[in-house]
Amino acid sequence: MSDPSAGREIDPASYLLDLAGQHPRCFWLDGGGAREWSGRRSMVGWLAEDDVSLSYHADRGEVVRHLAGRAEVVGSDIFAELERELAVGPRDAHWVGYFGYAARPDLPARPDPHLPDALWMRPSEVRFFHHPELPGVAPRATGSGISRNPEWHLGGVPEDYREAFAEVQEELHAGNSYEVNLTYREQVAGPSGSVDASTAEARASAAAAYLRLRTLNPAPYAGFLQHDVPKARAWLLSSSPERYALITRDRTLETKPIKGTTPRGATPEEDEVLRRQLGTDPKFRSENLMIVDLLRNDVALVSEPGSVEVPALMEVESYASVHQLVSTVRGRLRPGVSSVAALRALFPAGSMTGAPKLRTMEIIDAVEATPRGVYAGAFGSISADGRADLGVVIRSLTGDGSGRWWCGTGGGITVRSEVAEEYAESRWKAERLRAAATGAYDASSGRTHH
Repeated sequence: MSDPSAGREIDPASYLLDLAGQHPRCFWLDGGGAREWSGRRSMVGWLAEDDVSLSYHADRGEVVRHLAGRAEVVGSDIFAELERELAVGPRDAHWVGYFGYAARPDLPARPDPHLPDALWMRPSEVRFFHHPELPGVAPRATGSGISRNPEWHLGGVPEDYREAFAEVQEELHAGNSYEVNLTYREQVAGPSGSVDASTAEARASAAAAYLRLRTLNPAPYAGFLQHDVPKARAWLLSSSPERYALITRDRTLETKPIKGTTPRGATPEEDEVLRRQLGTDPKFRSENLMIVDLLRNDVALVSEPGSVEVPALMEVESYASVHQLVSTVRGRLRPGVSSVAALRALFPAGSMTGAPKLRTMEIIDAVEATPRGVYAGAFGSISADGRADLGVVIRSLTGDGSGRWWCGTGGGITVRSEVAEEYAESRWKAERLRAAATGAYDASSGRTHH
């Protein structure tokens, strides 16, 4: 990537390693895996000791303000506190961070026992970098074809997933939901397996894992967030393809829900068959349409009457490891609706819940064996001038600096879903995340090792 202010090329790997090593609170919103719709600009920044960050812990119902080594409880709602900070802070401020799945206290979701349920940072140092133009279709690594064997390569479907799937089917057949996004998360040890890493080792390990992830799975909402602060330590490594919300200067709100996923083929011929199947399969199309209807309703809640539109319906986008079925929903914010209020109204993303949202979240809370944590939330940037750009937290790793990583995965379940197929889909969605976390990736061959 190039630094326009210095007129020189920058090596992303060495830059990130230096950034993470020098600054406990820092980030890289990475434009290196960009699509045409997302641009090719990276935003990099870090916080000085007297810069502000906010963490939210849902188990205690507390928003904590971190400043100059001090931690002060300032409220109980991260959206309200972020709104207040934006109102009183510098007019050119950028806030960068995430809302975890349990960030809204009024919705049913279990707290994350390891990381803050929301985290936002206001950096005093921000840099923007530009990446060279990429081909229209994301490349596939050599040997990246993924098995579609329903029993997968790990030995079949675990009993807890079968039980959750069966409970979801009961709810669907009872008419309590049209679609339930059933997920789980697993713990993955880093290459050393250490749980007693020093701060320096933790930062270096996280930066190295992110560099592996961006190579394995380039995506438009890629990014690295580090908040190395006592009692609020958090790392987020993202390679997400899904837009949660874009809010522009003219107050246009856009979201791009993904529902429908298939792996890339091992050969060009197989790849094309899978791409066409995704675009025409009735199951995938019905899933996507249900979520589009949900998002149209969410966007309409905060938009001017008559402004909500669907300019793109069920388009196939191809990434390094998967094809995705993507739609676009757009509206113009009503007067008096702030950007933070709009982000709250949409939260969490309908593609990560199902429809109807509230009842389906209650089902999710009852059947899922693990809390979602940061996974299924949203991350990105919010500016004091009202602009915002956030992705959905999928295809991502989260960590607390202990050498452990957490990886969430899953998919949408309807009455026509089959348990073995859905579990297999959840495994190949997360394959590259596990490889990035464990270091089981050979850069010279482009292969992951199981």
